[in-house]
Amino acid sequence: MALAAATLLRFGYPSCKQNAPAGRNRYCNPHTTAGNGVIVINRSSWRCRNRATASREATAAAGRRRDKRDVVEEEDEWPSYLTPARLDVLREMEPWVEEHVLTLLKPVEASWQPSDMLPDPAALGSDGFHAACLELRAGVAEVPDELLVCLVANMVTEEALPTYPSGLNRFEVVRDATGADPTPWARWIRGWSAEENRHGDVLNRYMHLSGRFDMREVERTVQRLIRDGMSFHGPVRSPYHGFVYLTFQERATAIAHGNTARLVGARGAGDAALARICGTVAADEKRHEAAYTRIMGKLFEVEPDAAVRAMAYMMRHRIDMPTGLINDGRHSGRDFYDRFIAIAQQAGTYTVSDYRGILEHLIGQWGVNELVSGLSGEGRRARDYLCALPNKMQRMEEKVMERAVKAKNKPTPIPINWIFDRTISVVLP
Repeated sequence: MALAAATLLRFGYPSCKQNAPAGRNRYCNPHTTAGNGVIVINRSSWRCRNRATASREATAAAGRRRDKRDVVEEEDEWPSYLTPARLDVLREMEPWVEEHVLTLLKPVEASWQPSDMLPDPAALGSDGFHAACLELRAGVAEVPDELLVCLVANMVTEEALPTYPSGLNRFEVVRDATGADPTPWARWIRGWSAEENRHGDVLNRYMHLSGRFDMREVERTVQRLIRDGMSFHGPVRSPYHGFVYLTFQERATAIAHGNTARLVGARGAGDAALARICGTVAADEKRHEAAYTRIMGKLFEVEPDAAVRAMAYMMRHRIDMPTGLINDGRHSGRDFYDRFIAIAQQAGTYTVSDYRGILEHLIGQWGVNELVSGLSGEGRRARDYLCALPNKMQRMEEKVMERAVKAKNKPTPIPINWIFDRTISVVLP
C-alpha cells in the first residue's frame, strides 16, 4: 500500500470530469461499453482495430485540447471570486464569525502550554528533572524508526507556522492588513496562529529531550521549509478556495497526530508521554477544523455555486500537505516528500485512504450531494464531479495496488539523517 500512496499522492487523482472526452480518463468515461471502463472492440476484425486505434488517437488529441481549455477556463473563472459582490459576502459574515468562529478559540488562561506536557526543571529541581528525562527516554526507546520519521515531519509542519498566517493574509477581505486589525477575521488569524504555535514548541522540546533525533538536522529542515514556503495549488487571493484547503488540511493534520498518538500509545509502542502530546495537539486541530468547516459551510449556504466550484477546483488540483516542499538536504523537496509519503503510508500515520475519507466527510458535512437550487451549469457539474470522486479514487487505489503486487517491487532502504542516518525500508514508485 505504500507504493499506492506514493503514486496516487505524487501524481494526484484523475480529473474524472463527467463531461471529459473519451480517452482522457478511462476510469470515468460514460461512453464505455465494458464495466472496467475500457471500450470493447471486435478482435477478429482488423478494420475495427484500425478504427479503434484511430479513435483512441483522435480522442487523446481531443483530451489534450480539452486539458488546455480547462486551464484557460479555470484561469478565467477564479478572478470572479474577487468581484465586489463575492467579497461583500465575506464582509457581511463578520458578525457571524464573531459568534460562531471566534468562540472556538480558547482563552490563553484556559489553554495548555508545552511546559504542562514535559519535565520542567524549575518545578522538579535538578534531580527530579534528570529522573523525569530518563523516564521520558525509556518511553521513546521502543518507538519504531518509521514513526519517529513521521513525528519529525509532523513537527516540521507545525514549526513552519510563519508561512501559514502569511498565506491567510493574502486572501481578500479576511486578511489582517496591519497585523493588529480589530475585525473578527483578523482576530481569528492571530488567535489561530497563537494556538498553533504551541504545537511545534511541544513536539520540538519532546524530541530534544528524547535523545533519539539528530536535532541539528531536524532544525535545518525546519529552516529550509520556512525558506522554501509551500505550494497552495489554488488562487492565492481567493478565500473560497483557501478555506477549502484549510478545512481539508486541518482535518488531515488532526488525523495524522491522532494516528500517531494511537500507534505510540499503550497499545502500540508504549510511549505514554508522546501519546498524550500527540492526542492533545490532535484535539486542537479538530477545533480548528470545526472553525474552517463552519466558515465553508456558511459559504455553501449563502453562495452554493461559488462554494462547490471552488471545492471542485481544489480537488482537481489535489490538496498537498504543507510539507510538500520539505527538504532533508539530500534530495530535492518533492523527491523527499514522495519518500515521506510512502513512509507515512507504511507507518499508518497518514494514508491514501485517509485522504479519500476526508473528502467523503466534507462532502457529507457540507451537503454537497444535496445541492440543487442556486447552481449554474458549471456548479452542477462540479457537484456531480465531487460526489463521484471518492468511488473513482477507491477504484484507482485498487488498480494501483494490483499493479504494485504484480510488479513485486522490492523495498528500498532510505537513510534518514533526522535519525542519525538509520535506514527505513519502503517500496517506492
